[in-house]
Amino acid sequence: KTLIPLEPVYRRSHVRFVHGAAREIYPDDQFVVVESADGSGTKRVDYDYLVIATGPYLNFDATPGLGPEKGYTHSLCSLPHAIKARDAYLEQVARMEKGERVKIVVGTGHPGATCQGAAVEYISNIHKDLVRRGLRDKADLLYLSNERTLGDFGIHGVHARYKGRVISGEEFMQAVFTEFGIRWEVQKGVKQVEPGRIIWEDYEGNEGETPFDFAMLVPQFLGHKFKYVGKNGEDVSEKVIMPNGLIKVDAIYGLPYEQLEKNPDAWPSVYQNPNYPNIFAAGIAFAPPGPISIPHTNPNGMKIAAAPPRTGMVSGIIGRIVALNVIDLVKKGRMTHDERMSEMFAACIASMGDSLWDGEAAVIVVYPVVPDFRRYPNEHGRDLFV
Repeated sequence: KTLIPLEPVYRRSHVRFVHGAAREIYPDDQFVVVESADGSGTKRVDYDYLVIATGPYLNFDATPGLGPEKGYTHSLCSLPHAIKARDAYLEQVARMEKGERVKIVVGTGHPGATCQGAAVEYISNIHKDLVRRGLRDKADLLYLSNERTLGDFGIHGVHARYKGRVISGEEFMQAVFTEFGIRWEVQKGVKQVEPGRIIWEDYEGNEGETPFDFAMLVPQFLGHKFKYVGKNGEDVSEKVIMPNGLIKVDAIYGLPYEQLEKNPDAWPSVYQNPNYPNIFAAGIAFAPPGPISIPHTNPNGMKIAAAPPRTGMVSGIIGRIVALNVIDLVKKGRMTHDERMSEMFAACIASMGDSLWDGEAAVIVVYPVVPDFRRYPNEHGRDLFV
């Protein structure tokens, strides 16, 4: 193990580091109750400005049987989960080394899950590892997703113009998976996992199941479950969060998708809570106004729609905007930085096979992240020459 004490690192930048978990937020009185990591109890941390940048709450409970703790599948969404997934995968490798065939399924474990890119990277790296071990012929690899099309990634797809022709993310991913011998099934919402089988519904309302020996399925992401307490001890969560626990910001909420996709200004620009202007949210923690990709509800009422990804470069940009605006408010009393996801450029370097010598990667660039059909009146609402 390599352990680096964080407190001295932050101290050099004049940042006070508190090691613990936030449990309660008092937005009227401007303090947070923190449970200390050393077990010494709780402490009060006062603030003038609060930036909530927690990442997601992993809602495995939304899909019965999902997850490494109570269920039958694995996750990559935390370091302990990734270690457990690695160990379970190596158990399957040992079976293959004995000549057994195994079924490996990677994808999304909830009809409204996001982070499909991570699942694509993981299954591609499994392929690469099995090739390196000489065991690729012993594994059936399947990518199982709630996306409308392969390569949608929850952002209404990826498209680029090349030599006069528009190439889609679907075409690209189909070519990659075909080359790697990875099967794919999309338009499916996982509803339950039992030992050795994943039960799902598809766009048409059909129910089916997929057998597995090893599965890594990304859960639904929610906001973390803090208590938001008012001046008189009352619950003020409705002023701070949406029903999914994500932070309300300066977005236009409640628009039907048909209106939302035509209104790029519905997306937040400063990521500031409207009821408590000194509270901001960055990354997954902020509540988007709705989906980027076309949503779908099947005949049984199941909503199968990839949630908007707000990780990676997008997270970094939003964090920078929030940080600069807090500095503005301290120094000038007004904010001077803003950028909506419908104005934002983003690039993603996806690992398609980890190796120092013969690794592979895919670079995905989109502008803007959320399509703006007013500025780019083409079929995709984006600059196709990026």
